Amino acid sequence: MKLTKSIITAGLFLFFGTSLAYADNCTGMDVQVARTSETTDLGNGHAITIVKLYSQTVSADCSKCNGTTGECSGTVLTTPDGKTQSMGYCARRDKDGDTVSSSWHRAPGADKGTWKTIGGTGKYADSVGDSGWWQNAWADGVMFTNAWGGTCQ
Repeated sequence: MKLTKSIITAGLFLFFGTSLAYADNCTGMDVQVARTSETTDLGNGHAITIVKLYSQTVSADCSKCNGTTGECSGTVLTTPDGKTQSMGYCARRDKDGDTVSSSWHRAPGADKGTWKTIGGTGKYADSVGDSGWWQNAWADGVMFTNAWGGTCQ
């Protein structure tokens, strides 16, 4: 039960989401399945959870990022004031073997987070610097779907 609760908490705050006031030129969904989740409960409402998730992106308007598959890993911190924040990285590969990596962050207590492309090979080499928003769209405890959008090259 504790593992499921930790996975749900982590999934609610991980990678990609619904609309903010950004001028999005690309949008999509990130479908994730939890691999591992480990929580250290320090007491008094203070806890840290480390997660690893399988990830696949789906996008109708970003043909190069549609179907990229890989892993996202991150940390979710809950502070005694009840606020949660998270940050981590994703690394994915496409059917051609080209790779892309991104960082993500969600500020304390925020519903939406941000992402940024930080590295890539092949068709993704020109994507470094792409950025946008993410937010959880659906979760069942082990599987998560996050909507995302942003500025993509």
